Amino acid sequence: MRWSDMDAYGHVNNTAYLAYLEQARVSMFFDRYDSTFSGGTVVAHHEITYLRPVVYHPEPLRLELWVERIRGASFDVRYDVYDGQTLAAQAVTRLVTVDFSTDRPRRLTKEERAILAGYTDEPAEPSRPADVSLPAEPGLPADGAPVAGPPAGQG
Repeated sequence: MRWSDMDAYGHVNNTAYLAYLEQARVSMFFDRYDSTFSGGTVVAHHEITYLRPVVYHPEPLRLELWVERIRGASFDVRYDVYDGQTLAAQAVTRLVTVDFSTDRPRRLTKEERAILAGYTDEPAEPSRPADVSLPAEPGLPADGAPVAGPPAGQG
């Protein structure tokens, strides 16, 4: 986390989470493999459910991520974002492999499928909901509990 990630309400702004997800995803795919996914992979969709506000502190957040729904030209990356031992957010990103010379989706290669298959294990947290979806009402997490209020430890 960076100090600048906080907003006027004293907690990490929702837009900062997209950067956290990106950092974890880049580390997962691009920092570990030569050029396997650099031939063309784009984000088609992001979905984030914020469960608890996060207040800046020097300890990093922990992200657990895994792959599911591997399709012909796309796959989903799921994330659990922890602040200490507390699950603060859950997210999913749909990635599409693209041939940049034609600007069209391309099928995943056998090598890419093998790499993705290595990340399909479920995370260690057994109480994780099976599906992250947008809340029924804006501003409420999937369980309907409000997340508004003062930052943790200030109210």
